[in-house]
Amino acid sequence: MAKSGNLIKNLVALPHEYEWVGANGIPTIVSMAAPDYAQELTFEKLFMYYGAKGVALRKETFKKSLRLLTADGRYNIMALLLSDANDIPIRVSVFSGKSKADTLFSVKEYGNSCILYAMDKILEYGDAINIIQADERGRISERKDVPLFDYEAFHEAILNAFIHNKWLGMNAPMISVFTDRIEILSHGGLGLEQDLEGFYKGVSIPVNEILASIFLQLRLSERSGRGVPKIVEAYGRDSIKIQKNFIVVTIPFNRINVTPFELNEGQPTVNPTVMATINPTVKLSKNQKDILAKIADNPRVTLTELSELLGLHRATIADNTSKLQKLGALKRVGSDKTGYWEIVE
Repeated sequence: MAKSGNLIKNLVALPHEYEWVGANGIPTIVSMAAPDYAQELTFEKLFMYYGAKGVALRKETFKKSLRLLTADGRYNIMALLLSDANDIPIRVSVFSGKSKADTLFSVKEYGNSCILYAMDKILEYGDAINIIQADERGRISERKDVPLFDYEAFHEAILNAFIHNKWLGMNAPMISVFTDRIEILSHGGLGLEQDLEGFYKGVSIPVNEILASIFLQLRLSERSGRGVPKIVEAYGRDSIKIQKNFIVVTIPFNRINVTPFELNEGQPTVNPTVMATINPTVKLSKNQKDILAKIADNPRVTLTELSELLGLHRATIADNTSKLQKLGALKRVGSDKTGYWEIVE
């Protein structure tokens, strides 16, 4: 625990010029006060998060050690980011095609709370949809298991998006999932002291210095500068698009096997992990999409219950579940009375 104490001391010892970018008076999340309505913050989740990481955080000194107050004693933007409740939405948007012009499949909301928990939830979501595919191509003996995408590159992209995002505008990173890729957008371009070549080589100059120190303290990041090189190693420089006001990292999907059905009309709400393995070969009817949506909500739903929920004849439900099973989109596990449905991913 002594190590944790030294890390907190290091945070306190950071020179005050880190509260400003250079000498030009540009405000940061440490120097800018949170809005007036956000001056009664609580931090129970933050203490729980620190405790889970085995790092000591004292109630008497944490506001000072984590730099959560402005010079005049008000909560700053970083305090708002780390508080139990804020009004900063952090979403994962899943689309049913390859662009945002396609139907919005689902929206997962992880924001309005401590960003450390939000980030963890997004990383868990990424792990959940990173299905392992059996590569049978050219198989001689053992098959090869291939993940849908490089999770380590995804992990580094999410970390960088949270650490380097321009939080001053109260805009969170945006994560968009398409049928062929994940896009991770962080607001703000390169830091004022960062050059393009140094960025690609992993020379780390954090946009939010104190926030980066907190991530290091919690062992969420190593501050080794390996994040961008790892992404470039996996997907090349073209996977990172840098503009004046944003940076977008693209994590492409490496498809080996896919399920033989497609959800492409209306607004289906089945589990997003299914979406990651869509193949545009067979179109589903509206009734079939609605059935899958209800089964995703309750895998043990019966044909009779589906009939009541959707306002369809039981025979229609039975006919469509049978077709979905033949398409390989749906599977019945166990008996008709005690079993359950399984959406094939």
